[in-house]
Amino acid sequence: MKKSSLLLAAATGLGLCACSTVLNNLPGVYTLDIEQGNIIDQSMVNQLRPNMTKRQVLYIMGSPMLTDAFHEKRWDYLYSEQPGGDNRMQKRISLFFEGDNLIGVQGDFRPSSLPVVKESTETSVDVPKRDLDRSMWEKITGLFGDEPDPMARRTVKDAKDASPSAEKGKELVEDGGEQQ
Repeated sequence: MKKSSLLLAAATGLGLCACSTVLNNLPGVYTLDIEQGNIIDQSMVNQLRPNMTKRQVLYIMGSPMLTDAFHEKRWDYLYSEQPGGDNRMQKRISLFFEGDNLIGVQGDFRPSSLPVVKESTETSVDVPKRDLDRSMWEKITGLFGDEPDPMARRTVKDAKDASPSAEKGKELVEDGGEQQ
């Protein structure tokens, strides 16, 4: 009885191990690429230079994966990749700061000593000058009005021909509200 149960347990264990090996290597079965952490590549690290500020480093590298409250001068970036169920590859880089400036780099990447030549992919577009004589609301309401151009600007001559009550109001505003 003991021999048969021991033999059954061994066969079950061996069968489960064989099943996982067979299932992992079946042809036509898709396995996901698993990426975790901060994506780090050599071109990003090549842009790092001594005495860069923390803000400049954040722009290039992104926010760090680990920031330790006890070691505020050190930022750690971790990147783990497991393509198609293969063995996991892990890359690590630590950046050291003194005050606000970068003083050191340690890990799986080394910055290049050559100057960075990065070709710009940005393009310039010339935008025509906008007609700012009338607002959008004035243009829309002008479509439904009876007058041909309801928002025509008044000329200096029209302002001088204004009614006497308007002139008196203008004087009151200029005198600070005192009546004479």
